[in-house]
Amino acid sequence: MKGIRKIHFSLIALFIVNIIAAQGKPTSSKEIATGKINGATITINYGSPSVNARKIWGALVPFNKVWRAGANDATTFETDKEVTIEGAKLPAGKYSFFIIPSEKESVIIFNKEAKQWGAYDYKEKEDQLRVTVKQKVAKTTAEKLVYAVNANNVTLSWENWNIPISIK
Repeated sequence: MKGIRKIHFSLIALFIVNIIAAQGKPTSSKEIATGKINGATITINYGSPSVNARKIWGALVPFNKVWRAGANDATTFETDKEVTIEGAKLPAGKYSFFIIPSEKESVIIFNKEAKQWGAYDYKEKEDQLRVTVKQKVAKTTAEKLVYAVNANNVTLSWENWNIPISIK
């Protein structure tokens, strides 16, 4: 009888430990990319997922569908001054940031509703700006999604793509 109790107790303890472990941190870390472009401070908050031996573009991130440009919460793009994105003006502010990738180019979206979970509640009518850019095949594979704020652009790198966005 004591042996059965020990086994029963062990199973309950194992069950509790598994539940607690399942409530751990998200596997995609929260990251911030920040820098200055022509005097404007640019800050990008995003979840950084890993490739984990998956095909990303056209598979995990489907072509021709709105994607949150990161993991978990929608990625946000904030600028403290008006900037020019691919030739179009973007007022100072905080925006949710989405991408519609396709095989040859990607639509970049700055949406006025900054606080969103993923792209589930995305509303096109709230877009502040849409621009189209051409992605580039990367020379090296980026295991983790990363944004870089450079001298005259922001670049998203993940798997075998770099998506540069011109900013002035």
